[in-house]
Amino acid sequence: MTYDPITATAHLRRLTDLTDRLTARLEAETDAFASRRPQDVTASLAETQDLANLYRRESAQLKSNPGLLAAAPVSERMGLIKATEAFEAVLAVHARTVEAARTISEGLVRTIAQEVAGARAMGTGYGASGRAAAGDGRAVTLNRMA
Repeated sequence: MTYDPITATAHLRRLTDLTDRLTARLEAETDAFASRRPQDVTASLAETQDLANLYRRESAQLKSNPGLLAAAPVSERMGLIKATEAFEAVLAVHARTVEAARTISEGLVRTIAQEVAGARAMGTGYGASGRAAAGDGRAVTLNRMA
């Protein structure tokens, strides 16, 4: 199928703009984590997910129609390439930041659960009859994933 340059240009510009917006969103999220403001990320998470889904659909459409890319002017293709390279670099930093936050959160939960379990076990001893006193029967459940 042959595509006219105007349609191809419009599609590439739309994808380039979307890539730039998603890149800016991920940079903002990375900055929020670095500034210890994860609540800023949760406030805009739905918008980030919507942008990511739209990016996935637009990218899949372009991949399934390589003629669309070929019909676009070289300047538009180069613009998309530069936007994609910037996106991939920001995405790598974002992934490391999110993984670090997850690791820290899981470590905190594990440490708190161990402290609670240790504090409960310390209350047992022997009663006046010489029998072991019943400890706290409540269990602490620790899910290894945050």
